[in-house]
Order: sequence, then C-alpha cells, then structure tokens
Amino acid sequence: MPSEPAEPRSRLTGSRALDALLPAGVIAIALALLHLPPLWSFLFAAVGLVPAASLLGRATEELASRLGSVAAGLVQATLGNASELILGIVALHAGLVEVVKASLAGSIISNLLLILGMAMLFGGLHRPRQRIDRDLARTNAATLFLAAVGLVVPAVFALSIYGDLGANRPAVENMSLWTAGILILVYIASLRYQFDSTASARRRRTSTGRRSGPLAAMALTTAYIAVLSELLVSGLQSAQQAFHGTDLFWGGVVFAIIGNAAEHAVAVSAARRNDMDLAMAIGVGSSLQIALLLAPALVFVSLAFGHPMSLVFTGIEVVAVVLSTILVGMIASDGETNWFEGAQLLAVYAILVVGFYFAPLLERVASTSR
Repeated sequence: MPSEPAEPRSRLTGSRALDALLPAGVIAIALALLHLPPLWSFLFAAVGLVPAASLLGRATEELASRLGSVAAGLVQATLGNASELILGIVALHAGLVEVVKASLAGSIISNLLLILGMAMLFGGLHRPRQRIDRDLARTNAATLFLAAVGLVVPAVFALSIYGDLGANRPAVENMSLWTAGILILVYIASLRYQFDSTASARRRRTSTGRRSGPLAAMALTTAYIAVLSELLVSGLQSAQQAFHGTDLFWGGVVFAIIGNAAEHAVAVSAARRNDMDLAMAIGVGSSLQIALLLAPALVFVSLAFGHPMSLVFTGIEVVAVVLSTILVGMIASDGETNWFEGAQLLAVYAILVVGFYFAPLLERVASTSR
C-alpha cells in the first residue's frame, strides 16, 4: 500500500501550516503594546504559542543532535514539554494555581486520548490495523499507572482524612512535596532504563559543529514563549467573561490543547506514515514527562512564588487521569490499534471535556440551592 505523502516541511517550525501561524504571536504583542482589549491579545497569543512551541522543540532537537547520545537523550527528555513548563510558571506567578493543576491534568488526558485518538483514527482509516511494540507498550502502561497513583494518592489522603479536597493544609502540602520528590526519582530511573534498554541499538555520537546557534534559538524562543504566556494569563479573565467556562475548563482543555498542539500534528503525521510506535511514544512519553517531572517540578517552583501548589486534584481530574491511563493500557496491550479504537478514545475525551465544562457549574448551583 502506498505511503501517505509527507507534509511539506520548512526550516522554521518544520511545517508550513505552523509557519503560517507565526505572525499571530507578534500581533498579540503589538495589540498589548497598543493597550487594546486584552481579549484580542489572549486570542492571538493562544494561536501564536502553537508554532512557538514547535520552534522550541526544533531548537531542542538541533542542540541534542550535536551532543553525545546520552546527553542528547537527557536534553530531549528534560525539555520536551518546555513550553508547558513556561506557561505553568507564568500562571503560578499570577496565582492561578487551580488553572495550572487543571492544565497539568488536561495535558495528560489530551496526550493519551486526543493525540493518540487522532493518530489511531487517521492512521487506521486505510489500514485494517497498525502494529506497535507490545513490550514497550506494556512498560509504558505500567509506568503510566504508577504516575497516576502518584497524582491520585494525595487527593485520596485529603478526602479520607479531612473529608474534602481542600489543599491548604500543612499535612497535605508536605505529602505533596514528598510525593513530588518520589515522582522525580521515578522519572530519573525511567530515563536510565530507557538508555540501558536501547544502548545496543545506539551508536556513540560525538559533538559536531557549533552549539551557539541552537542555544541562542532556544533562549530567544523561550523568552518569546514567556511573553506570549504572560499575555495569555493576563487575558484569561476577559476570555472567561466572553466565552464563559471555569478555571477547570480553561486550564484542562484550552491551555492543554494550546501546549500540545504541535505534538498533535507530529503524532498524526507519524501515524499516517504507519509509524504508530512514534505516535505512541509522543503521546505516552509526553504524558509521563508531565506526570513524573513537570507536575512535581511546579510543586517546588510554586513555593518560590508564595502560592504553594499541592498535588491534590479535583475529583473529576482524578477520575479522568485514571480512566485515560487504564483505557490506553487496555487498547495498547494487544500490540495493535485500529481506527475504531481511535474513535473510542476521542469519544471519551469529548465526554470528559463536557464534564470539565459543566461539573463545576453544576456543583456551584447545587451549593447555592442548599
């Protein structure tokens, strides 16, 4: 069967479609400097962050390609979700703790359900099935479940001891700090396992060329993303007033999709080329990095801003992460995927999005009627 035609690539983001979105970020900055309504800066910043994340990813890959194999792996593994980290830091600085927690849970869910769902759907439309590495899928599923446990236990602890999910208690904050440290250790161990398991297939690489180019590109892109993230956070209230929705919806759905949009395109493109292993690596790998590294790191970063963030997520966030983890593990366990399984993942994601939008509103109505 003939392979799918490759998408035309560019020297900037790697995609001409994403290149077309690059001016949006510049427009957002110009609108902010002209002191126009923050809603417009929010909308253009949201669009501009998508190609900006791709730019940072390509700069990271370029730097990694000039390093040795172990250093390259560390760079790519550590900076794979750098744009989400920057957005999270900016939001924490503004005191939007619940938005940050929602975006973390939403990123995990969108990587597992939306990214993989679209990849399986579009990759399997013209194929009866697509094969994936069963052993790798099982290892990733087990690690995902461990990560889910780490994110769920603090909420279970708070609920069982205090009877609610209130996070502003010293015991809960201390437990979150210890849990965050353990998750980071698990992430380091997972990196070591990945390096050891692929050592025989890797050839030792030596540094070639100058590294100042990628480093300068990474520095400039990081600053650019930080500015756009600031515009996004400062315009959030205006967006909520215009389009409604709670912090759970905006963080768990909108911010999560913005941060992962570039990965969506790469995963779907890989699946259409019948490379489901790469698509799975993108979706599952990014989720693991968020759960084991990004979320714990933001717990420690939040202490510096005076807005301590715990790992106590809301009930619907906990349920959504656990269901997503179990569902992806079930689908990947047989070593095969098809378009219908992708449609199932997308259906579950759509249901969760509806829950993210309506659950807090229903809870508010119920509390006022008592």
